[in-house]
Amino acid sequence: MTDNIQFDFGQNWDEFSKNSLTPEKVQQAVLNFSELVDSIDLENKSFLDIGFGQGLGLLTATVLKAKTVGCDINPKCGYVLDQNKKFFSQIEQVKIPVIIGSILDDSVIKKISDQSPDKNGNYAIVHSWGVLHHTGKMWEAITNASNLVNDKGVFIIAIYNRHWSSLIWKLIKWIYNISPRFIKWVIIKFFYVIIAIAKFLVTGKNPFKTKRGMNFYYDVIDWVGGYPYEYASRDEIKNFVEKKGYKLIKFNKAKVPTGCNEFIFEKL
Repeated sequence: MTDNIQFDFGQNWDEFSKNSLTPEKVQQAVLNFSELVDSIDLENKSFLDIGFGQGLGLLTATVLKAKTVGCDINPKCGYVLDQNKKFFSQIEQVKIPVIIGSILDDSVIKKISDQSPDKNGNYAIVHSWGVLHHTGKMWEAITNASNLVNDKGVFIIAIYNRHWSSLIWKLIKWIYNISPRFIKWVIIKFFYVIIAIAKFLVTGKNPFKTKRGMNFYYDVIDWVGGYPYEYASRDEIKNFVEKKGYKLIKFNKAKVPTGCNEFIFEKL
């Protein structure tokens, strides 16, 4: 497998936003983000969103009066962010600084630091939901992101859970990304049914009801296509980050075995 293969998340976010994003889904995304950060005061705090994607978390943080900065490797995400501002009329004219590039790139990290509202170049809150495991160097990405947090600051990440099927999924994702368009279409249609059934059997709930304002179809594309792909257990992430001077203060277990575990760490 070649790790220079990169799924086009920006294109998927663009299509999702154009075809499926509604005011109701935005409301749901705002609620889910607010629940995640319910114990954190964002007002007038510097907030960095690494891999902001369609921008709903970054926009919600801006509404909550955080001093926001976004970073994403895919330039299409900057366009999608601007388009999705229409759902947030109270900040539609607010210019959110955006850096396009990888958290693995030292020059990008410098730009992020230079853009920080805080004099030390770090941030009170660094947020990266379901992103760092797609960089191809997850542990380095986690390290670089955690280094951008202020003392007593907060580090919020969501990382795919380690499961016996993780290696199988890695192979499936690789095959998807090297396949021609028609085969990609067939793979998505096949897994649309499989994932819907599996999600219902595991959770006992309607698989088409998604969180964070998402849509099941685009979630399937995101999941099957998401490569590079890495994963880790709760304890692997907890031990790794805590050795860097953090304490785990909140943990939300993934709803399905291969889903994202959510972690909130406080820097000591």
